[in-house]
Amino acid sequence: MEHHHERSGSWGTLALLCLAQFMVILDVTVVNVALPKMSDDLRLDAGAATWVVTAYTLCFGGLLVLGGRLGDLLGRRAVFLAGLAVFTASSLAAGLAGDAAVILGARAAQGVGAAMLSPAALSIVSTLFHGRRRHQALAVWGAVGGGGAAAGVLIGGLLVSGPGWSWVFFVNVPIGIAVGLAVRLMVPPSPRQPGRVDVPGALLLTGTAALVIYGLVRAGTAGWTATSTWLSFAGAAVLGLATAAVQRGTRSPLLPTGLLRRRPVIAGNAVMLAASSLLIGGFFLTSMLLQHRFGYSALRTGVLFLPVTLATIVSAHLTGRGLQRFGARPVMLVAFAVAAAGFGLLARVEPHAQPFSAVLPGFVLAAAGLGAGFVTASTSVMTSVDHAAAGGASGLLNTGHELGAALGVALVSAIAAGDLAAAPGGPLDGFTAAYTAAAMVAAVSAVVLAAALPGGRPAVTEGPVFVH
Repeated sequence: MEHHHERSGSWGTLALLCLAQFMVILDVTVVNVALPKMSDDLRLDAGAATWVVTAYTLCFGGLLVLGGRLGDLLGRRAVFLAGLAVFTASSLAAGLAGDAAVILGARAAQGVGAAMLSPAALSIVSTLFHGRRRHQALAVWGAVGGGGAAAGVLIGGLLVSGPGWSWVFFVNVPIGIAVGLAVRLMVPPSPRQPGRVDVPGALLLTGTAALVIYGLVRAGTAGWTATSTWLSFAGAAVLGLATAAVQRGTRSPLLPTGLLRRRPVIAGNAVMLAASSLLIGGFFLTSMLLQHRFGYSALRTGVLFLPVTLATIVSAHLTGRGLQRFGARPVMLVAFAVAAAGFGLLARVEPHAQPFSAVLPGFVLAAAGLGAGFVTASTSVMTSVDHAAAGGASGLLNTGHELGAALGVALVSAIAAGDLAAAPGGPLDGFTAAYTAAAMVAAVSAVVLAAALPGGRPAVTEGPVFVH
Protein backbone atom coordinates (compact mmCIF):
# COMPACT_ATOMS: atom_id res chain seq x y z
CA MET A 1 0.00 0.00 0.00
CA GLU A 2 1.03 3.58 -0.62
CA HIS A 3 1.18 5.62 2.57
CA HIS A 4 1.63 9.24 3.47
CA HIS A 5 5.32 9.04 4.15
CA GLU A 6 5.78 10.62 0.69
CA ARG A 7 6.94 14.19 0.83
CA SER A 8 4.28 16.73 0.00
CA GLY A 9 4.21 17.85 -3.59
CA SER A 10 5.73 21.18 -4.62
CA TRP A 11 4.16 23.69 -6.95
CA GLY A 12 7.05 23.06 -9.35
CA THR A 13 6.03 19.40 -9.52
CA LEU A 14 2.44 20.41 -10.19
CA ALA A 15 3.59 22.74 -12.98
CA LEU A 16 5.46 19.87 -14.68
CA LEU A 17 2.52 17.48 -14.49
CA CYS A 18 0.10 20.15 -15.70
CA LEU A 19 2.43 20.96 -18.60
CA ALA A 20 2.30 17.32 -19.69
CA GLN A 21 -1.50 17.33 -19.43
CA PHE A 22 -1.59 20.63 -21.33
CA MET A 23 0.20 18.93 -24.25
CA VAL A 24 -2.35 16.12 -24.26
CA ILE A 25 -5.37 18.46 -24.23
CA LEU A 26 -3.72 20.83 -26.70
CA ASP A 27 -3.19 18.05 -29.21
CA VAL A 28 -6.93 17.74 -29.77
CA THR A 29 -7.76 21.32 -30.78
CA VAL A 30 -4.38 22.30 -32.24
CA VAL A 31 -4.60 19.51 -34.84
CA ASN A 32 -8.09 20.61 -35.85
CA VAL A 33 -6.64 24.03 -36.71
CA ALA A 34 -3.73 22.47 -38.66
CA LEU A 35 -5.83 19.88 -40.49
CA PRO A 36 -6.68 21.83 -43.68
CA LYS A 37 -3.02 22.67 -44.44
CA MET A 38 -1.87 19.20 -43.36
CA SER A 39 -4.41 17.58 -45.66
CA ASP A 40 -3.17 19.63 -48.63
CA ASP A 41 0.51 18.84 -48.02
CA LEU A 42 0.00 15.11 -47.37
CA ARG A 43 -2.76 14.76 -49.99
CA LEU A 44 -5.24 13.35 -47.49
CA ASP A 45 -8.76 12.70 -48.71
CA ALA A 46 -11.73 13.56 -46.49
CA GLY A 47 -11.78 10.11 -44.87
CA ALA A 48 -8.07 10.11 -44.02
CA ALA A 49 -8.29 13.67 -42.67
CA THR A 50 -11.09 12.61 -40.32
CA TRP A 51 -8.98 9.71 -39.08
CA VAL A 52 -6.10 12.04 -38.18
CA VAL A 53 -8.39 13.26 -35.38
CA THR A 54 -10.30 10.02 -34.77
CA ALA A 55 -7.21 7.77 -34.42
CA TYR A 56 -5.96 9.88 -31.53
CA THR A 57 -9.37 10.15 -29.88
CA LEU A 58 -10.09 6.41 -30.10
CA CYS A 59 -6.76 5.28 -28.65
CA PHE A 60 -6.72 7.97 -25.99
CA GLY A 61 -10.31 7.57 -24.80
CA GLY A 62 -10.40 3.80 -25.21
CA LEU A 63 -7.28 3.08 -23.16
CA LEU A 64 -7.63 5.59 -20.31
CA VAL A 65 -9.05 3.23 -17.69
CA LEU A 66 -6.40 0.62 -18.50
CA GLY A 67 -3.72 3.30 -18.34
CA GLY A 68 -4.95 4.41 -14.94
CA ARG A 69 -5.01 0.87 -13.60
CA LEU A 70 -1.48 0.22 -14.88
CA GLY A 71 -0.38 3.25 -12.87
CA ASP A 72 -1.86 1.73 -9.71
CA LEU A 73 -0.20 -1.65 -10.30
CA LEU A 74 3.16 -0.75 -11.83
CA GLY A 75 3.85 2.61 -10.20
CA ARG A 76 2.46 5.95 -11.30
CA ARG A 77 5.75 7.68 -12.03
CA ALA A 78 6.98 4.74 -14.12
CA VAL A 79 3.78 4.62 -16.20
CA PHE A 80 3.77 8.41 -16.56
CA LEU A 81 7.34 8.43 -17.89
CA ALA A 82 6.63 5.53 -20.25
CA GLY A 83 3.54 7.27 -21.61
CA LEU A 84 5.45 10.55 -21.97
CA ALA A 85 8.20 8.77 -23.93
CA VAL A 86 5.65 7.21 -26.31
CA PHE A 87 3.82 10.52 -26.74
CA THR A 88 7.03 12.47 -27.39
CA ALA A 89 8.47 9.95 -29.88
CA SER A 90 5.19 9.70 -31.78
CA SER A 91 4.93 13.51 -31.90
CA LEU A 92 8.30 13.57 -33.64
CA ALA A 93 7.12 10.90 -36.07
CA ALA A 94 3.92 12.86 -36.79
CA GLY A 95 5.87 16.03 -37.54
CA LEU A 96 8.12 14.12 -39.96
CA ALA A 97 5.22 12.29 -41.64
CA GLY A 98 5.18 12.38 -45.42
CA ASP A 99 2.10 10.31 -46.15
CA ALA A 100 -1.23 9.19 -44.69
CA ALA A 101 0.01 5.88 -43.22
CA VAL A 102 2.74 7.52 -41.13
CA ILE A 103 0.58 10.36 -39.79
CA LEU A 104 -2.27 8.01 -38.85
CA GLY A 105 0.08 5.54 -37.13
CA ALA A 106 1.79 8.37 -35.25
CA ARG A 107 -1.54 9.82 -34.13
CA ALA A 108 -2.68 6.43 -32.82
CA ALA A 109 0.61 6.07 -30.92
CA GLN A 110 0.15 9.57 -29.49
CA GLY A 111 -3.23 8.45 -28.16
CA VAL A 112 -1.68 5.38 -26.50
CA GLY A 113 0.98 7.52 -24.82
CA ALA A 114 -1.59 10.08 -23.71
CA ALA A 115 -3.78 7.34 -22.19
CA MET A 116 -0.84 6.29 -20.03
CA LEU A 117 0.50 9.67 -18.94
CA SER A 118 -2.76 11.57 -18.33
CA PRO A 119 -4.36 9.40 -15.59
CA ALA A 120 -0.94 8.76 -14.05
CA ALA A 121 -0.30 12.51 -13.81
CA LEU A 122 -3.65 13.21 -12.11
CA SER A 123 -3.20 10.35 -9.65
CA ILE A 124 0.31 11.66 -8.80
CA VAL A 125 -1.22 15.08 -8.09
CA SER A 126 -3.93 13.60 -5.87
CA THR A 127 -1.45 11.50 -3.86
CA LEU A 128 1.45 13.99 -3.54
CA PHE A 129 -0.69 16.89 -2.35
CA HIS A 130 -2.57 16.67 0.93
CA GLY A 131 -5.22 18.63 2.80
CA ARG A 132 -5.96 22.15 1.58
CA ARG A 133 -3.06 22.04 -0.89
CA ARG A 134 -4.72 19.13 -2.68
CA HIS A 135 -7.86 21.19 -3.34
CA GLN A 136 -5.70 24.01 -4.68
CA ALA A 137 -3.72 21.61 -6.89
CA LEU A 138 -6.89 20.05 -8.31
CA ALA A 139 -8.21 23.53 -9.09
CA VAL A 140 -5.09 24.24 -11.14
CA TRP A 141 -5.48 20.86 -12.88
CA GLY A 142 -9.07 21.72 -13.77
CA ALA A 143 -7.95 25.02 -15.30
CA VAL A 144 -5.59 23.12 -17.59
CA GLY A 145 -8.47 20.96 -18.81
CA GLY A 146 -10.60 23.94 -19.77
CA GLY A 147 -7.89 26.41 -20.77
CA GLY A 148 -5.84 23.95 -22.82
CA ALA A 149 -8.63 23.39 -25.33
CA ALA A 150 -9.10 27.13 -25.86
CA ALA A 151 -5.36 27.84 -26.03
CA GLY A 152 -5.00 25.17 -28.71
CA VAL A 153 -6.88 27.33 -31.20
CA LEU A 154 -4.50 30.28 -30.66
CA ILE A 155 -1.32 28.18 -30.58
CA GLY A 156 -2.44 26.22 -33.62
CA GLY A 157 -3.12 29.41 -35.53
CA LEU A 158 0.30 30.84 -34.64
CA LEU A 159 2.20 27.69 -35.61
CA VAL A 160 0.32 27.01 -38.84
CA SER A 161 0.64 30.66 -39.90
CA GLY A 162 4.34 30.66 -38.95
CA PRO A 163 6.70 27.68 -39.21
CA GLY A 164 4.02 25.30 -40.54
CA TRP A 165 1.65 22.52 -39.50
CA SER A 166 4.41 20.04 -38.59
CA TRP A 167 5.35 22.27 -35.66
CA VAL A 168 2.09 21.52 -33.88
CA PHE A 169 3.79 18.15 -33.29
CA PHE A 170 7.46 19.19 -33.11
CA VAL A 171 6.73 21.58 -30.25
CA ASN A 172 5.91 18.57 -28.04
CA VAL A 173 9.39 17.06 -28.42
CA PRO A 174 11.57 19.48 -26.38
CA ILE A 175 8.76 19.92 -23.84
CA GLY A 176 8.37 16.15 -23.44
CA ILE A 177 12.11 15.60 -22.97
CA ALA A 178 12.40 18.44 -20.44
CA VAL A 179 9.34 17.31 -18.46
CA GLY A 180 10.58 13.71 -18.41
CA LEU A 181 14.01 14.65 -17.05
CA ALA A 182 12.54 17.01 -14.44
CA VAL A 183 9.93 14.49 -13.25
CA ARG A 184 12.66 11.90 -12.68
CA LEU A 185 14.37 14.37 -10.38
CA MET A 186 11.37 15.91 -8.62
CA VAL A 187 8.72 13.19 -8.31
CA PRO A 188 9.45 10.30 -5.93
CA PRO A 189 8.91 6.77 -7.27
CA SER A 190 5.53 5.35 -6.32
CA PRO A 191 5.49 1.74 -5.13
CA ARG A 192 3.63 -0.95 -7.01
CA GLN A 193 0.31 -2.15 -5.66
CA PRO A 194 -0.47 -5.86 -5.29
CA GLY A 195 -2.64 -7.33 -8.01
CA ARG A 196 -2.54 -8.07 -11.70
CA VAL A 197 -3.97 -6.60 -14.88
CA ASP A 198 -7.38 -8.02 -15.75
CA VAL A 199 -6.58 -8.66 -19.44
CA PRO A 200 -10.07 -9.82 -20.56
CA GLY A 201 -11.70 -6.94 -18.70
CA ALA A 202 -9.16 -4.48 -20.15
CA LEU A 203 -9.81 -5.62 -23.72
CA LEU A 204 -13.59 -5.53 -23.27
CA LEU A 205 -13.64 -2.14 -21.55
CA THR A 206 -11.25 -0.66 -24.12
CA GLY A 207 -13.44 -1.98 -26.92
CA THR A 208 -16.58 -0.59 -25.26
CA ALA A 209 -15.14 2.91 -24.84
CA ALA A 210 -13.65 2.89 -28.35
CA LEU A 211 -16.95 1.86 -29.95
CA VAL A 212 -18.89 4.53 -28.04
CA ILE A 213 -16.43 7.22 -29.12
CA TYR A 214 -16.40 5.95 -32.71
CA GLY A 215 -20.20 5.92 -32.76
CA LEU A 216 -20.28 9.52 -31.55
CA VAL A 217 -17.71 10.56 -34.15
CA ARG A 218 -19.75 8.87 -36.90
CA ALA A 219 -22.94 10.51 -35.59
CA GLY A 220 -21.30 13.89 -36.06
CA THR A 221 -20.17 13.14 -39.62
CA ALA A 222 -22.62 10.59 -41.07
CA GLY A 223 -25.67 11.24 -38.88
CA TRP A 224 -27.35 9.45 -35.97
CA THR A 225 -29.32 7.10 -38.21
CA ALA A 226 -26.32 5.93 -40.27
CA THR A 227 -25.68 2.18 -40.14
CA SER A 228 -22.11 2.66 -38.90
CA THR A 229 -23.40 4.85 -36.05
CA TRP A 230 -26.00 2.50 -34.59
CA LEU A 231 -23.88 -0.61 -35.19
CA SER A 232 -21.11 1.03 -33.13
CA PHE A 233 -23.52 1.75 -30.28
CA ALA A 234 -24.99 -1.76 -30.48
CA GLY A 235 -21.52 -3.28 -30.34
CA ALA A 236 -20.63 -1.06 -27.38
CA ALA A 237 -23.76 -2.23 -25.52
CA VAL A 238 -22.84 -5.89 -26.06
CA LEU A 239 -19.24 -5.37 -24.97
CA GLY A 240 -20.40 -3.29 -22.00
CA LEU A 241 -22.59 -6.12 -20.72
CA ALA A 242 -19.72 -8.57 -21.21
CA THR A 243 -17.38 -6.21 -19.35
CA ALA A 244 -19.76 -6.03 -16.37
CA ALA A 245 -20.01 -9.83 -16.25
CA VAL A 246 -16.24 -10.29 -16.39
CA GLN A 247 -15.62 -7.62 -13.75
CA ARG A 248 -18.02 -9.30 -11.33
CA GLY A 249 -16.27 -12.65 -11.72
CA THR A 250 -12.60 -11.63 -11.38
CA ARG A 251 -10.51 -11.20 -8.25
CA SER A 252 -8.59 -8.24 -9.70
CA PRO A 253 -11.15 -6.06 -11.52
CA LEU A 254 -9.90 -3.25 -13.74
CA LEU A 255 -11.88 -0.79 -11.62
CA PRO A 256 -11.49 -1.43 -7.88
CA THR A 257 -14.51 -3.00 -6.15
CA GLY A 258 -16.96 -0.42 -4.90
CA LEU A 259 -15.53 2.50 -6.90
CA LEU A 260 -18.65 2.88 -9.02
CA ARG A 261 -20.88 2.69 -5.93
CA ARG A 262 -19.44 5.86 -4.41
CA ARG A 263 -21.70 8.84 -4.86
CA PRO A 264 -18.91 11.43 -5.35
CA VAL A 265 -17.33 9.28 -8.06
CA ILE A 266 -20.58 8.79 -9.98
CA ALA A 267 -21.68 12.42 -9.61
CA GLY A 268 -18.21 13.76 -10.38
CA ASN A 269 -17.99 11.75 -13.59
CA ALA A 270 -21.47 12.97 -14.58
CA VAL A 271 -20.30 16.56 -14.06
CA MET A 272 -17.18 15.89 -16.17
CA LEU A 273 -19.27 14.36 -18.95
CA ALA A 274 -21.66 17.34 -19.01
CA ALA A 275 -18.96 20.02 -18.72
CA SER A 276 -16.77 18.43 -21.38
CA SER A 277 -19.61 17.93 -23.86
CA LEU A 278 -20.80 21.53 -23.48
CA LEU A 279 -17.33 23.12 -23.51
CA ILE A 280 -15.78 21.17 -26.40
CA GLY A 281 -19.05 21.30 -28.34
CA GLY A 282 -19.10 25.05 -27.72
CA PHE A 283 -15.49 25.44 -28.90
CA PHE A 284 -16.26 23.52 -32.09
CA LEU A 285 -19.45 25.46 -32.80
CA THR A 286 -17.94 28.88 -32.07
CA SER A 287 -14.83 28.16 -34.12
CA MET A 288 -17.04 27.17 -37.08
CA LEU A 289 -19.18 30.28 -36.56
CA LEU A 290 -16.17 32.62 -36.58
CA GLN A 291 -14.25 31.01 -39.44
CA HIS A 292 -17.03 29.89 -41.79
CA ARG A 293 -19.73 32.49 -41.20
CA PHE A 294 -17.75 35.60 -40.14
CA GLY A 295 -14.69 34.89 -42.29
CA TYR A 296 -12.09 34.88 -39.49
CA SER A 297 -8.70 33.26 -40.12
CA ALA A 298 -7.46 30.51 -37.78
CA LEU A 299 -5.04 32.97 -36.14
CA ARG A 300 -7.67 35.68 -35.67
CA THR A 301 -10.04 33.09 -34.21
CA GLY A 302 -7.30 32.01 -31.81
CA VAL A 303 -6.75 35.60 -30.66
CA LEU A 304 -10.46 35.92 -29.88
CA PHE A 305 -10.22 32.68 -27.89
CA LEU A 306 -7.50 34.14 -25.62
CA PRO A 307 -9.92 35.87 -23.19
CA VAL A 308 -11.77 32.54 -22.99
CA THR A 309 -8.57 30.84 -21.83
CA LEU A 310 -8.05 33.53 -19.19
CA ALA A 311 -11.67 33.19 -18.05
CA THR A 312 -11.26 29.45 -17.41
CA ILE A 313 -8.08 30.05 -15.39
CA VAL A 314 -9.71 32.72 -13.20
CA SER A 315 -12.81 30.55 -12.84
CA ALA A 316 -10.73 27.58 -11.71
CA HIS A 317 -9.00 29.67 -9.04
CA LEU A 318 -12.30 30.98 -7.69
CA THR A 319 -13.87 27.52 -7.83
CA GLY A 320 -11.10 25.99 -5.72
CA ARG A 321 -11.80 28.57 -3.03
CA GLY A 322 -15.55 28.25 -3.41
CA LEU A 323 -15.51 24.47 -2.98
CA GLN A 324 -13.63 24.78 0.30
CA ARG A 325 -15.95 27.50 1.60
CA PHE A 326 -19.38 26.49 0.32
CA GLY A 327 -19.16 22.89 -0.92
CA ALA A 328 -19.84 21.34 -4.31
CA ARG A 329 -23.61 21.82 -4.60
CA PRO A 330 -23.86 25.65 -4.62
CA VAL A 331 -20.70 25.94 -6.73
CA MET A 332 -22.12 23.49 -9.27
CA LEU A 333 -25.45 25.32 -9.38
CA VAL A 334 -23.85 28.72 -10.00
CA ALA A 335 -21.26 27.36 -12.49
CA PHE A 336 -23.74 25.74 -14.87
CA ALA A 337 -26.23 28.59 -14.47
CA VAL A 338 -23.50 30.97 -15.65
CA ALA A 339 -22.76 28.62 -18.57
CA ALA A 340 -26.46 28.54 -19.48
CA ALA A 341 -26.54 32.36 -19.51
CA GLY A 342 -23.46 32.42 -21.76
CA PHE A 343 -24.97 30.02 -24.29
CA GLY A 344 -28.19 32.03 -24.14
CA LEU A 345 -26.27 35.14 -25.23
CA LEU A 346 -24.59 33.21 -28.05
CA ALA A 347 -28.00 32.08 -29.29
CA ARG A 348 -28.86 35.73 -29.94
CA VAL A 349 -25.92 36.46 -32.30
CA GLU A 350 -27.08 37.98 -35.60
CA PRO A 351 -25.56 37.24 -39.06
CA HIS A 352 -24.14 40.76 -39.50
CA ALA A 353 -23.06 41.35 -35.91
CA GLN A 354 -19.55 42.40 -34.89
CA PRO A 355 -18.06 39.10 -33.57
CA PHE A 356 -15.91 40.62 -30.83
CA SER A 357 -18.84 42.33 -29.10
CA ALA A 358 -21.53 39.80 -30.07
CA VAL A 359 -19.74 36.47 -29.58
CA LEU A 360 -17.07 37.07 -26.95
CA PRO A 361 -19.20 37.98 -23.87
CA GLY A 362 -21.38 34.87 -24.10
CA PHE A 363 -18.44 32.64 -24.92
CA VAL A 364 -16.44 33.92 -21.93
CA LEU A 365 -19.39 33.34 -19.59
CA ALA A 366 -19.98 29.81 -20.91
CA ALA A 367 -16.29 28.87 -20.64
CA ALA A 368 -15.96 30.32 -17.14
CA GLY A 369 -18.93 28.34 -15.89
CA LEU A 370 -17.83 25.10 -17.49
CA GLY A 371 -14.24 25.57 -16.34
CA ALA A 372 -15.64 25.56 -12.82
CA GLY A 373 -17.35 22.28 -13.71
CA PHE A 374 -13.99 20.67 -14.51
CA VAL A 375 -12.61 21.64 -11.09
CA THR A 376 -15.74 20.43 -9.31
CA ALA A 377 -15.59 17.08 -11.10
CA SER A 378 -11.88 16.50 -10.42
CA THR A 379 -12.18 17.47 -6.76
CA SER A 380 -15.32 15.39 -6.18
CA VAL A 381 -13.76 12.22 -7.60
CA MET A 382 -10.11 12.45 -6.57
CA THR A 383 -10.72 13.45 -2.93
CA SER A 384 -13.12 10.52 -2.42
CA VAL A 385 -10.81 7.59 -3.29
CA ASP A 386 -7.82 6.18 -1.47
CA HIS A 387 -4.36 6.17 -3.03
CA ALA A 388 -4.58 2.54 -4.17
CA ALA A 389 -7.53 3.39 -6.42
CA ALA A 390 -6.36 6.82 -7.58
CA GLY A 391 -5.15 5.61 -10.99
CA GLY A 392 -8.38 3.79 -11.82
CA ALA A 393 -10.47 6.74 -10.67
CA SER A 394 -8.34 9.13 -12.72
CA GLY A 395 -8.66 6.95 -15.82
CA LEU A 396 -12.43 6.82 -15.38
CA LEU A 397 -12.64 10.60 -14.97
CA ASN A 398 -10.53 11.21 -18.09
CA THR A 399 -12.69 8.74 -20.03
CA GLY A 400 -15.71 10.85 -19.06
CA HIS A 401 -13.89 13.87 -20.49
CA GLU A 402 -13.22 12.16 -23.83
CA LEU A 403 -16.72 10.70 -24.10
CA GLY A 404 -18.18 14.11 -23.30
CA ALA A 405 -16.02 15.83 -25.93
CA ALA A 406 -17.09 13.38 -28.64
CA LEU A 407 -20.75 13.62 -27.54
CA GLY A 408 -20.74 17.43 -27.53
CA VAL A 409 -19.27 17.73 -31.03
CA ALA A 410 -21.64 15.07 -32.38
CA LEU A 411 -24.73 16.77 -30.92
CA VAL A 412 -23.96 20.32 -32.03
CA SER A 413 -22.92 19.02 -35.47
CA ALA A 414 -26.26 17.29 -35.84
CA ILE A 415 -28.28 20.30 -34.68
CA ALA A 416 -26.38 22.91 -36.71
CA ALA A 417 -25.63 20.63 -39.69
CA GLY A 418 -27.39 22.79 -42.26
CA ASP A 419 -25.44 25.93 -41.34
CA LEU A 420 -21.91 24.55 -40.81
CA ALA A 421 -20.99 24.73 -44.50
CA ALA A 422 -23.27 27.59 -45.54
CA ALA A 423 -21.94 30.79 -47.11
CA PRO A 424 -21.09 33.84 -44.94
CA GLY A 425 -23.85 36.35 -44.33
CA GLY A 426 -26.75 33.90 -44.37
CA PRO A 427 -29.14 33.12 -41.51
CA LEU A 428 -27.74 31.46 -38.38
CA ASP A 429 -30.78 29.33 -37.54
CA GLY A 430 -28.72 26.14 -37.07
CA PHE A 431 -26.18 27.84 -34.81
CA THR A 432 -29.00 29.50 -32.84
CA ALA A 433 -30.71 26.14 -32.32
CA ALA A 434 -27.46 24.48 -31.18
CA TYR A 435 -26.60 27.27 -28.72
CA THR A 436 -30.18 27.21 -27.40
CA ALA A 437 -29.97 23.46 -26.87
CA ALA A 438 -26.64 23.94 -25.03
CA ALA A 439 -28.21 26.58 -22.79
CA MET A 440 -31.08 24.24 -21.93
CA VAL A 441 -28.73 21.32 -21.17
CA ALA A 442 -26.60 23.56 -18.96
CA ALA A 443 -29.66 24.83 -17.08
CA VAL A 444 -31.01 21.33 -16.45
CA SER A 445 -27.52 20.09 -15.46
CA ALA A 446 -27.20 22.92 -12.94
CA VAL A 447 -30.17 21.57 -10.99
CA VAL A 448 -29.82 17.82 -11.52
CA LEU A 449 -26.06 17.52 -10.98
CA ALA A 450 -26.05 19.91 -8.03
CA ALA A 451 -28.57 17.62 -6.34
CA ALA A 452 -26.50 14.54 -7.22
CA LEU A 453 -23.28 15.84 -5.63
CA PRO A 454 -22.74 15.26 -1.90
CA GLY A 455 -23.79 18.12 0.34
CA GLY A 456 -21.60 20.06 2.75
CA ARG A 457 -18.07 21.36 2.47
CA PRO A 458 -15.24 18.91 1.72
CA ALA A 459 -13.17 17.96 4.73
CA VAL A 460 -9.59 19.18 4.70
CA THR A 461 -7.60 16.11 5.73
CA GLU A 462 -4.27 14.51 4.97
CA GLY A 463 -5.93 11.54 3.35
CA PRO A 464 -8.81 10.99 0.97
CA VAL A 465 -12.28 12.14 1.84
CA PHE A 466 -14.89 9.39 1.83
CA VAL A 467 -18.44 10.59 1.25
CA HIS A 468 -21.15 8.06 0.47
